[in-house]
Amino acid sequence: MPLEPSAYHPPAYWRNGHLSTIYSALFRRVPNPGYRRERLELPDGDFLDLDWLGRNGENKAKHPGKIVVLVHGLEGDTRRPYMVGSAVAFAREGYAVCAVNLRGCSGEPNRLFRSYHSGATEDLQAVVQHLTTAQPEARIYLKGFSLGGNLILKYLGEDPGRARSIQAAAAISVPVDLRDSLMQLQQPRNRLYSRRFLRNLREKMRQKHRLFPDRIPLETLRAIRTLKDFDDLYTSRAHGFRDALDYYARCSSLPVLENIRVPTLLLNARNDSFLGPACYPGALSERHPRLFYESPAYGGHVGFILPGGTYYNELRAIRFFRQHS
Repeated sequence: MPLEPSAYHPPAYWRNGHLSTIYSALFRRVPNPGYRRERLELPDGDFLDLDWLGRNGENKAKHPGKIVVLVHGLEGDTRRPYMVGSAVAFAREGYAVCAVNLRGCSGEPNRLFRSYHSGATEDLQAVVQHLTTAQPEARIYLKGFSLGGNLILKYLGEDPGRARSIQAAAAISVPVDLRDSLMQLQQPRNRLYSRRFLRNLREKMRQKHRLFPDRIPLETLRAIRTLKDFDDLYTSRAHGFRDALDYYARCSSLPVLENIRVPTLLLNARNDSFLGPACYPGALSERHPRLFYESPAYGGHVGFILPGGTYYNELRAIRFFRQHS
């Protein structure tokens, strides 16, 4: 499929990638949508908290057969502005919205030593299976951001047959090559972001230490000084990878993009400082019949600001899903 031309042309003051990224993460305000929470018990004894909008009561969907599953990014949750903005936009269009809090991200620690990570497609499969069991005729759409976008792309590509119930998908600001993205986050220009991520992850590790003191000793906590340290000392050990590099190689969605059979939009801004050259698969998309790749000059990392409050990625995903209904 030829590269998708982009219609995103923000005002000049939003063309700085860092400014749009920081504003969108810290200063965007979206009113509380009034989620309804559902707890999904997982086969391994853990749980996911799903936040619903547009399904019951005043927020009842116009077409309950259309469900969009939203998946957040690293150290996010369903209350982040990009998640709420998308939830409200889709509910307004008549979708039932199922916003997923990944393990340990709903405000309550998850039960197991393991947590969420970029390649935990079994958890997304549990959500999809739950929805298709409850509503066998539902048309299911997926939208993910950053880590959540990689998770969705990997889910669609690693086992295309498993994704037969998915109508279409959209992935926003996605590090499709995890090692490449880590290398970018280690650069001085991204120090603010990496420190914020690391602070939140270290706090999660302190919670794990209290629950599993033998598996997370204090020496391990003290040794986590970088994002790669975190993946070497926790992510890889908790989820069956040899080390951080093995985790990045096995969980990046880039190697399986060519297998995707569902119409899928990948929206990565060229001024996204989280993404390196390997995260822009334009050449692959040109020969792929189902991967619609759009790479506007601006947008930063999940920072596709437009006047009026609704973001470009929200309008773009709605339009894409409408085209592939």
